[in-house]
This record gives sequence, C-alpha cells and structure tokens, in this order.
Amino acid sequence: MKTRSWAEPFKIKVVEPLRMTTRAERERAISAAGFNTFLLRSEDVYIDLLTDSGTSAMSDRQWAGMMLGDEAYAGSANYYHLEDAVHRFYGYKHLIPTHQGRGAEHLLSRLLIEPGDVVPGNMYFTTTRAHQELAGARFVDVIRDEAHDPADPSPFKGNIDLAKLSTLIDRVGAERIPYLCLQCCVNMAGGQPVSLANVREVHAICRSHGIPVMLDATRAVENAYFIQQREPGQAGRSIEEILREICSYTDGCTNSAKKDCLVNIGGFLCLNDDAVAEEARNMVVLFEGLHTYGGLAGRDMEAMAIGIAESVQQDHIRARIGQVEYLGELLQRAGVPIVRPIGGHGIFVDAARFLPHIPREQFPAQALTAALYVDSGVRAMERGAISCGRDPDTDENIYPPLELIRLTIPRRVYTQAHMDVTAESVIALHEHPERVVGVRFTHEPRYLRFFQARFEPLEGQGVLRDVALADAGQEG
Repeated sequence: MKTRSWAEPFKIKVVEPLRMTTRAERERAISAAGFNTFLLRSEDVYIDLLTDSGTSAMSDRQWAGMMLGDEAYAGSANYYHLEDAVHRFYGYKHLIPTHQGRGAEHLLSRLLIEPGDVVPGNMYFTTTRAHQELAGARFVDVIRDEAHDPADPSPFKGNIDLAKLSTLIDRVGAERIPYLCLQCCVNMAGGQPVSLANVREVHAICRSHGIPVMLDATRAVENAYFIQQREPGQAGRSIEEILREICSYTDGCTNSAKKDCLVNIGGFLCLNDDAVAEEARNMVVLFEGLHTYGGLAGRDMEAMAIGIAESVQQDHIRARIGQVEYLGELLQRAGVPIVRPIGGHGIFVDAARFLPHIPREQFPAQALTAALYVDSGVRAMERGAISCGRDPDTDENIYPPLELIRLTIPRRVYTQAHMDVTAESVIALHEHPERVVGVRFTHEPRYLRFFQARFEPLEGQGVLRDVALADAGQEG
C-alpha cells in the first residue's frame, strides 16, 4: 500500500512578499558583497537558506505571548515562565538567560577554562571553538571517523569515539580538561546526531575522571527525534522524554534558542552546580544583563518559553525534519553528492565532489554558494576551509575532510515549492559544474573569517560562466 502524503501541521496566517531578481541584478549584488553570501542584503535574496538561526516563523501563541512582556528590569514574570519551561523540558537546576547562544558559550568558557586546558568535543563549532581558544584552551576533536566521510550511512555519525576520548584523558590528564563539549546534531558534520547510548557512555567515562559534560543543546530536540526514529528501543518514547534523558547525562548546557526553541533572538546557559551557577550569575551582569533578563526583553523570554513547549510536539518536529528530508531526497535522486544520512537542520552538499575541477586552495564551497545565488537567488553558506580558518601555529589554511555548502532550512517558513526551486537550481549547476569558477581572498578578518571575508573570482568578473561559454571552452 502506498504511503499517503503528509502536510505541514499549520496554516499560513501572515505572508511576507518575496521578489525574484534578475541574473544581472544578482551578479551585481554578489560582486558588491565580495562573493560572500553573508554580506548580501536580504532584500536581494529570493530563498534564504543561509541559516536556521533566528529565522524561524513564530506561532500565533508566541506572538500573543509577546504582548504579555513584563519589561521590569529585575524579576520579570517572563523570566520565571522561561525558567519553568527549561526545568520541565531540559531538567537543569539553574538557568542564566543570554542574548544568544554565543553569550552562553562566552560565559562557560570564562567560567571553566584556564590557559593551557584542552577541551574535547565531537567536532568543533565555529563560535564555540573561538570562545574556548580565546579563553586559552585548545579544542581536540574526538568524533568518530565516520563523521568525516560524507557518504558513510551510519545513523549516528555525531557520536564521540570513546577510545579517542580515553586516550586523550590519559595523555593530557583529567585535571587539564575543564569539561567535555558534547554537541547534538553536529553542525559541521552535516547535522549528524548522537545516540542516547553514546551520550550515556560518554557520561560514565567523564564521571569516572571527574570531568563535567557540557551539552550544546542548540539542536537537542532534533537530535531527540533522530534517537526516536533510529535507535533501537526508543520508538515508543516521546520527544520530551528523550530530551530530558539526554540532558540528564550532562552537567549543564549552552543553548542558542534561535534554533530549536523557535525564536528570533535569545539563548541560555544551564548549570547543575550551585557554585558555578552563582559565579555565572555574577558574570552575566558584566556581559549580558541582570540574571533575570540576560540581555533579553521580557517579551522575548515569553516567546521562548512558549516555543520550547511547541518544539517538542511530535507533529512539529516530524514536519520540520520531513522538509529537510524532502529536499535531500530530490538532490539524491538527481545524483547530487550530499552528506548522508540526511541530517536535522539542512542539506549539506559535498562541494569538493560537486566541483572536482576546483582545487581546495580555490575554496570550492565558497565558490559554489556564490554560484548558486547567481543562478537562482538562493542564499546558502560555506562550511569548509573558510569556516575552519587557519592553524594557530603555522597560520596556514586548514583544509578539513569536509568541504561543504549548507542549505539550511528555517522552521515553519518555506513551502515544499520553495524546496523544489532550490533543488532545480542545485541540479542545474551539477549538470554543468565546469561553469563555476574558484575564488581567492581579497579581505580576511582575524576572527570567524567566514562572516565578513571578501573574495574575487580567479578568472573573469564572475563565479558562474554561461553554459555556452563553458561548452565552447570544452570544445576548444
């Protein structure tokens, strides 16, 4: 019997008009932006798949909650609503709100890291690693090897390699490891989840050595869905139950609420240790705001509290992941090389395989994001050598095993038709990859260079040749 189609578990109440630009307009826009999609103006973008961070659509209940904002400087009622939601769904003892996830990363790094420390984790995330390094630590990747192979179909490629972790502890000593950073739905690996069994085993190892486990819970709800769908013995459990169990094996978390929690701004740091939490509340006053608002308006905290409850609903998370899978399946059927299995928050295209004629030194992922924008007005982002940065000892570019572009899908924003348009553009480029031209730096910032770097094509004026020109070049 054929499986019936499903539809989004919501209806559209408010719309925001989109404008399709011309090819000439897009060529001018990307050139002015230094061939970096982060520097494009949003008004020049047709379908914006740059990030799922703060780009979700809020529900009618969230918008109604915004009108109940208690904007008292101290003791806002909305803080206590948020605290109740975090206690219920994540289970941690102490809540410290921050303006967004990197505010929580900053606090955690300053609280726990001493110069010379080593922080293990399941692949780096850009801002997390930057805060750890600025605090004087060195990040060490202890993810399983499968995570570095985009074609490996393993269901939990985000898992920590227990042997790598144990070897690192023996080599540097537990006293030099302030905490282990455990990321859910590992971003740089293509949104790959961790299994509940792996989280449990990591917790046991760290606990035996007195090492705290700090969760990057930014996409923990999506990770809980993959556990429910893929891990033996978990199918009958709710997302809420699985999320609470994940968190129970950790000592705290950082969370960018702009993802799972369905808000446009906000984050939080959670801790179970009373003394560390007290220090965090002192520190948040210096960098974010009073401990009962942490840089957020009361209305933002209210929307977050409501969004947390909505995020664990089965219909919501099934549709959210389902739209990602829909786009991924379109690309897979057309032979486009993507990270497998399909992850939680976007489709990650293997730019190195997509553009085999462009060497890594010419940044194929960066070139492909610019070319995709020129072709269709779809904005994606690079997740490869540009994001990885330079070796702090040699100052040489780091070329990670994965050279990807990320088509990141905001929650509750786009229809399946938008995914069809996106797929058609990617597939058209894949049919003529020789059209895409490599790029080089013209400006390179010191920190997190992918946000503000500028580039130029290595030949001509653009990153996307016309088909006729490319064909003529091949014939010649």
